[in-house]
Amino acid sequence: MGRSGFKDFHISKDILRALASLEYKNPTEVQHEVIPLALKKKDLIVKSQTGSGKTASFGIPICEMVKWEENKAQALILTPTRELAAQVKEDIENIGRFKRIKAAAIYGKQPFDKQKLELKQKTHIVTGTPGRVLDHMKKETLSLDRLKYLIIDEADEMLNMGFIDQVEAIIEKLPKDRVTLVFSATLPNDIENLCCKYMKNPIKIDIKASEIMANKITHSLLKVSEEEKNSLLKDVSILENPDSCMIFCRTQERVDLVFRQLKRFGYPCDKIHGSMRQEDRFAVMNHFKRGKFRYLVATDVAARGIDIENISLVINYDIPLEKESYVHRTGRTGRAGKTGKAITFFTPHEEKYVEELEEYIGFEIPLKNAPLKEEVARRKPSFEEKINDQPTIKKEKGAQLNKGIMKLYFNGGKKKKIRAVDFVGTIAKINGVSAEDIGIISIQENVSYVDILNGKGPIVLRAMKNTTIKGKLLKVHEARK
Repeated sequence: MGRSGFKDFHISKDILRALASLEYKNPTEVQHEVIPLALKKKDLIVKSQTGSGKTASFGIPICEMVKWEENKAQALILTPTRELAAQVKEDIENIGRFKRIKAAAIYGKQPFDKQKLELKQKTHIVTGTPGRVLDHMKKETLSLDRLKYLIIDEADEMLNMGFIDQVEAIIEKLPKDRVTLVFSATLPNDIENLCCKYMKNPIKIDIKASEIMANKITHSLLKVSEEEKNSLLKDVSILENPDSCMIFCRTQERVDLVFRQLKRFGYPCDKIHGSMRQEDRFAVMNHFKRGKFRYLVATDVAARGIDIENISLVINYDIPLEKESYVHRTGRTGRAGKTGKAITFFTPHEEKYVEELEEYIGFEIPLKNAPLKEEVARRKPSFEEKINDQPTIKKEKGAQLNKGIMKLYFNGGKKKKIRAVDFVGTIAKINGVSAEDIGIISIQENVSYVDILNGKGPIVLRAMKNTTIKGKLLKVHEARK
């Protein structure tokens, strides 16, 4: 099968329409390999680095295969971090927008009762971190008896973060008759063992990370004393003058220190690490995605699968002690077919880490000289000009898809015995409106929310002010943002 487009996969027009709005033009290598086999309901072990398009490689077949009529969760996607759980939920709902796929993200540091209420509604797909998923399973607030698909995303990071026992405890409680897909940038023995134990004749797909890393990303090493790192960071950033840059540090304290120094030098920057409040972490990531600032200083928490397009430079201020982290960090750049740069600082006593790293990734990283002071001075004016420029705010990923969508609020829900099919049946009868104009429907105890697509919101809003649902005339207005 030639890689001419997503139509080759024989997926429904609803999914194809969403992919076109998301500007997904041609399948990436991992999508080309995974989607046909996933649609045939094969168990898969997929070794593929971040940035290769793997969320869509499982998101597309899962959205295609789940049944809208079923109210209980049919797919569970486990992720190592809260940010990734939230991002995968957003990606799934974007891909499944015109099929009205409803996803829920569940993770720690968010009210349990709020999640419990959401899970009581019609939910096709659940994304979540292992600890919180296990909590919901133990308290029987997450029903998995209709589960048909399990996806374990970033499996090696689950292992690194100590979640693998929780993952196994979840798998033990799931229906045996299911399809299991495991995605990982690397495949340590513990992950291989888990796959052997719980998967049925899995097919292995290996997207060569070293080729992607070597072809799409320019790697270099800079030797520096600990005391000179800050000065070198300034020189490198002036010389490279990136549009968007991530700076990785080993500890939270170091992130705070580097962030303060960059702020003092007038860099448009922010920071992210595990000690920050969850809502602050989400806000920082969102602002960085939109281009509100150019430099993000981070611990490895931000390297795990977060999808930010057009990061032109990654600087490893501290060389990672875990070899796998290098793959995750540098995978922030050179994404979706674009090229990028990864520059790694190392001190004289860290040479053994460099050797281990090169052996692991399968190629030597060129050792470069520190930037010459004359060259830094020559480049400084254009650097300062860019630093002082107003940033160009990027469109949100689903902006095109979300155009023409109006969310309507209705003051009736489960207590009035109203179901999603009642909304579909009633709204689809309005003159000039069809079932294809109805998006995600969320029914709570006393209220409901319905997305109306294709610019038809005002028509539906007017009509529903005088139209009953199951004999009840509900108050309706545009939902507040």
